[in-house]
Amino acid sequence: MQLSRLQQVRLREIWKNEAGNFTPWLAQNENISLLADAINLEIEMISKEEAVGPYRADIVCKNLEDDSLVLIENQLESTDHKHLGQLLTYAAGLETFTIIWIAETFTEEHRATLDWLNSITEQNINFFGVEIAVFKIGDSLPAPQFKLVSKPNNWTRNLQRSSRNKLNSDTNLIQLEYWQTLKSLMDKEAKP
Repeated sequence: MQLSRLQQVRLREIWKNEAGNFTPWLAQNENISLLADAINLEIEMISKEEAVGPYRADIVCKNLEDDSLVLIENQLESTDHKHLGQLLTYAAGLETFTIIWIAETFTEEHRATLDWLNSITEQNINFFGVEIAVFKIGDSLPAPQFKLVSKPNNWTRNLQRSSRNKLNSDTNLIQLEYWQTLKSLMDKEAKP
């Protein structure tokens, strides 16, 4: 049996320009559906190049589960600080609860940043990091593949909140004991 080889295609061979080629491709319903399947969300495209003050967010979608807004920021290279800043600026300006960053590759620092944001934000705010690659076999048409590299981890969030609440409770008990003891001492001193 003869088998062919899976070949990765450079993203810039498929999409020459991020805003002019990649964003319009991604904004098509069938491609938004591919992304939605990769992150296990039901989303629907609303707009592309959405104005956020003087800036433009790549794609805005609607989460079909709760009608909240979903922001998609994409890039055709490895993640960088510029896109991270854009992602946060657009998310704040649009008040989105689901934020998806798509890139060719994620640096460890940027993946860790999304993981950290997921751990410190409220449970209804979710950050996703998604890598995109394109493959073909022999002379076949190129096929995109979305790979989830960072996602909300509710187990970690709940564990951290529980730990914070326990620390707060322990601290509150110690403070309460201190003030009760001080009050008792002051009451004894105040008696003739």
